[in-house]
Amino acid sequence: MYAAVIVAAVVGGGVLLLMRRLFPQKAVILLRYPADTMRGKTVIVTGANSGIGKALAGELLKLQARVIMACRDQRSAEEAARDIKEQAGPEQGEVVIKHLDLASLRSVRKFCEEINEEESKIDVLINNAGIYQCPYSKTEDGFEMQFGVNHLGHFLLTHLLLDLLKTSAPSRVVVVSSKLYKYGQINFDDLNSENNYDKAFCYSQSKLANLLFTLELARQLEGTGVTVNALTPGIVRTGLGRHVQIPFLAKPLFHLASLVFFKSPLEGAQTPLYLACSPEVEGVSGKCFANCKEEQLMAKATDDQAAKKLWEISRRMVGLEN
Repeated sequence: MYAAVIVAAVVGGGVLLLMRRLFPQKAVILLRYPADTMRGKTVIVTGANSGIGKALAGELLKLQARVIMACRDQRSAEEAARDIKEQAGPEQGEVVIKHLDLASLRSVRKFCEEINEEESKIDVLINNAGIYQCPYSKTEDGFEMQFGVNHLGHFLLTHLLLDLLKTSAPSRVVVVSSKLYKYGQINFDDLNSENNYDKAFCYSQSKLANLLFTLELARQLEGTGVTVNALTPGIVRTGLGRHVQIPFLAKPLFHLASLVFFKSPLEGAQTPLYLACSPEVEGVSGKCFANCKEEQLMAKATDDQAAKKLWEISRRMVGLEN
């Protein structure tokens, strides 16, 4: 019995040490702003029904923003709205739920038509929603799902709201990317991954596309009063990894490790909250942030020519070539 305890302790300690090296834990300081920081401001958050998006919507509501939750699942959005309103306290902003399916350009266009008709301004657009390492599938318009949702859906969404963002200036666009962009390349010869599909590569490709989109959009918005910045939130405990297969016997250990080493959704929401609210980034554009500080990107994420090429191809793919 004593020997078994020793073995278990050694193995368990080794596993936790490995997890600590893979996912170094950093103290996350929760941001504090005056309670009326976002009063009178309208913020759109895509994917606001769960994970980082829900936590972010809740914090914005506490700061008295008018939060438009742009979500695919109406029931989940309504439940999330009830939760964040209950937690926001008596002095809170307003919540509006709007249907948005980023896997459908038709849905994106309908959403933007409604926003442009109903809203007098947009102060912040937060492109947060995403899908991670799903089995191969295509969007309604025939795009590989991860590239279609994570990049093209938000690409069209942002374009169709640009006029309103410009008339609302100073305004901000916030793009949620991922450190996994480092493992991606933009495969211009097969953006839909029809010749070969690697779910991890395609996710990384879509997150690299987010950064290149941010780069080129910032260039095109110079002088308009609209800024655009990206962020990498780190490893966060959300449902994003639902398509990842974990061996049954390893699930309890993985769950324990996630509680110890991964950020909570609220912690993961701090950098997008910073980019949406902080006066420190007023006028800052075309950058990427991590843990509320500017992050140095790899050369492939700051390639102006690749960004312009992706921009033009994306315009054609979503039907904006004219």
